[in-house]
Amino acid sequence: MKYLSPLAALALSLLTLCSCDKECKRLDSLYEDLPFEMPKVALPDIPKRSVTLTDFGGVGDGVALNTEAFAQAIDALVQKGGGRLVVPAGIWRTGPIALQSRIELYLEADAIVVFDPDRDLYPIIDTNFEGLDVRRCTSPIHAEGATDIAITGSGIFDGCGEYWRELKRAKVGDKLWKSTLARGGVVAEDGWAWYPDEGYMKARLSAGSLNLPDPSLDENEIKSFLRPVLLSLRECERVLLEGVTFQNSPCWNLHPLWCKDLIVKDVTVRNPHYSTNGDGIDIDGCEGVIVVGSSFDVGDDAICIKSGKDADGRRHARTCRNLIISDCTVYHGHGGFVVGSEMSGGVENIKVSDCRFIGTDTGLRFKSTRGRGGVVRDIWCDHIYMKDIVTYAVTFNLYYQGVAATEMKDGGQADLQPVDETTPEFRDMHFSDIVCNEADQAIYINGLPEMPVRGIDFTRCTFTSKKDTKIQYAEDIRFSDVTVNGKAL
Repeated sequence: MKYLSPLAALALSLLTLCSCDKECKRLDSLYEDLPFEMPKVALPDIPKRSVTLTDFGGVGDGVALNTEAFAQAIDALVQKGGGRLVVPAGIWRTGPIALQSRIELYLEADAIVVFDPDRDLYPIIDTNFEGLDVRRCTSPIHAEGATDIAITGSGIFDGCGEYWRELKRAKVGDKLWKSTLARGGVVAEDGWAWYPDEGYMKARLSAGSLNLPDPSLDENEIKSFLRPVLLSLRECERVLLEGVTFQNSPCWNLHPLWCKDLIVKDVTVRNPHYSTNGDGIDIDGCEGVIVVGSSFDVGDDAICIKSGKDADGRRHARTCRNLIISDCTVYHGHGGFVVGSEMSGGVENIKVSDCRFIGTDTGLRFKSTRGRGGVVRDIWCDHIYMKDIVTYAVTFNLYYQGVAATEMKDGGQADLQPVDETTPEFRDMHFSDIVCNEADQAIYINGLPEMPVRGIDFTRCTFTSKKDTKIQYAEDIRFSDVTVNGKAL
């Protein structure tokens, strides 16, 4: 260890204190003028001691498998009451990493952790995905029931998702298609998609939905189809994700499920634009979450809020509440900020501010369908800047993956249905200081005739778009100082 003189050590200590104080002030400022009551999100408490992965036989040559080195290093820290595991510069090939309480995983600059795609390294477990209780492969990075955990630094986690995901021919050029075929796998008879193996194709073609296989199939045969999210945090408390890059996941990138007190700060999340289920972050049934200063460029929804699906979601009854999302940038993605479609446990008390969505398919996206149930309410979106939005700048669609009322064969008459626990409800939301430069449509609201979207107000918003607004089955929609292509609404 390099020797520091007492004066240099004092200077370093003061610099660290100033940096910490600055970051604390940055987080504290997010609570100013918050339109709902929200306890401050607690940071993890992790001891200052640290070890280095090389102390446990780790080799960062991109060839050696470091699964045991990670496990032994974390276990050694746990035995001492916790601390930081430093991953130095290098390419660290590994299987899954299981985080435990009071552990910080710190990636130095030029540290790249690459998760080997060997299926044998990822046991199939009981979990929850897309709001349902299902069986999936163990996630490359995971923790369950842990408290006080952190992933920090400036390195990169790469999930080697190209070995897991299906690839649709229409989404890529000839060069990438040919290089994918060269890895092996199988191609659908009609040539529309590549699958990593026969088992994946069998599960995909017999699935009741994109990710729910026929239960009669041997799960070991279809293991590739049960591809994991890159980071799974289940029922964890006091979690910090800071500074690092998460990329190229087999499925979703980040999935905090039923967590409390989570801070995601200055991270980068990347998946190829063609990646199936390539979400950025799916905040699922969590309480007390801050996402700040982060960047997303992904293949599906970018910043997505969920709370369970249908009967499973209503049974778990985990409301996603008390979230602050600020100073984030989204490039490619199906949606910049998204709620749903899995929202059966309810969503409430969210503020989204000072964010930029550039080239996303939609901007602010709210979606559900009959059968979900749940209430989405009390959401504030302000100072959102959008450019080149492919479809809608702001959209509510309560017929997600269904048929809209205006497309019914009877000529568009309302297909009114009874209201019960399976009826989704979206209400009491506020949009202010929204600027959208180019979209196909400014605002699209498609509610249910039996449960209209209601209590939505737009204030000081400016849109330029090919089409202005379309609103059906909605009540109490208010506009104040809102223009579309220079014309007031």
